[in-house]
Amino acid sequence: MAGVSIPSSSASSCFLKPRARVLPSSLPPHSLPLGSRRRSSCSGGAAVRLRVSNVATVETASAEAKKQAAKDNQRPVYPFAAIVGQDEMKLCLLLNVIDPKIGGVMIMGDRGTGKSTTVRSLVDLLPEIQIVLGDPFNSDPEDPESMGPEVRDRVARGESVPVSTTKITMVDLPLGATEDRVCGTIDIEKALTEGVKAFEPGLLAKANRGILYVDEVNLLDDHLVDVLLDSAASGWNTVEREGISISHPARFILIGSGNPEEGELRPQLLDRFGMHAQVGTVRDAELRVKIVEERARFDKDPKGFRDSYKAEQEKLQQQIGAARSMLGSVQMDHELRIKISKVCAELNVDGLRGDIVTNRAAKALAALKGRDTVTAEDIATVIPNCLRHRLRKDPLESIDSGLLVVEKFYEVFS
Repeated sequence: MAGVSIPSSSASSCFLKPRARVLPSSLPPHSLPLGSRRRSSCSGGAAVRLRVSNVATVETASAEAKKQAAKDNQRPVYPFAAIVGQDEMKLCLLLNVIDPKIGGVMIMGDRGTGKSTTVRSLVDLLPEIQIVLGDPFNSDPEDPESMGPEVRDRVARGESVPVSTTKITMVDLPLGATEDRVCGTIDIEKALTEGVKAFEPGLLAKANRGILYVDEVNLLDDHLVDVLLDSAASGWNTVEREGISISHPARFILIGSGNPEEGELRPQLLDRFGMHAQVGTVRDAELRVKIVEERARFDKDPKGFRDSYKAEQEKLQQQIGAARSMLGSVQMDHELRIKISKVCAELNVDGLRGDIVTNRAAKALAALKGRDTVTAEDIATVIPNCLRHRLRKDPLESIDSGLLVVEKFYEVFS
């Protein structure tokens, strides 16, 4: 496998909980359409039709030209295949790209260990998806559950929508972001007086069907963390103001990173991340020299450095694409499922998320290796990352929680 080695058994982890204003599962998203009509004394009883402000109709050729221009002008990204070491972190990221339903990954480690560099280098490897051209929610033209409200209304009326392809997007969430910036905002005055351009989409809209990256997530306001996690769990974001509700899909892979020295996440929040990766400072002198030299090469000639890894990057892209295609056909023996749940039960893991994520991650790893059957070795590789952050903390326990998971795995799978 180009650019990343898959460890046979590793230990790592960390995660989060929800609460924010996301659409309740019992309330279908279709019940809160953007085109809903409301009456108000401020508007003299006139019907108000809410519309997304930045949905524009653009010619496909023009859009493709702008996309290419933006690609040519963007800052060079360090190649994923060029990252030395940190195999555990890289594997967790790749598995989430292959199966977004794993639920994201929390990366914890020392300063300067390449957490942000590795996450952002993932951009080059992301596959392309079909979107509705000009839609701010990256709507899927085939899946109503992934459509923005206006696109869903148009499709329901039998209208055709322009379709384009684009790479899965990665959105960075700045630490100082406000709730309006994250969730979007409703312009009540404009909605009531003009009936148009009432909703300004936020970062959750932009991240729909993509990746939302939060650097130093342990420093983020707890309320915003809850908003993100609830949206990631439900796949919907709801904005309410003055009795007007607007809902839109917000299905994204949530990736967080942080430094334990700057503060731990609330225990109840850790469970909301699918996987956890623990990264540490490289101690081997030869490896440190190699990392420094590679970084110097990239800084001196980014384009030339990226070209030198082009073949490996393309090979990894193809491997990810093939894994995504065959994921649905990967099978796991019932006996292995039983043993996974036995490990979770004997480790006193609360809830069933640990069982579900371990099953999904093991299947994604098998697909990444090009196999349609999960083996015990696949489970051994991913189970520490899926359970480590879910264990109850014992202040008197000195052993790493990832090692506890590994010990229990070999005891059950012996």
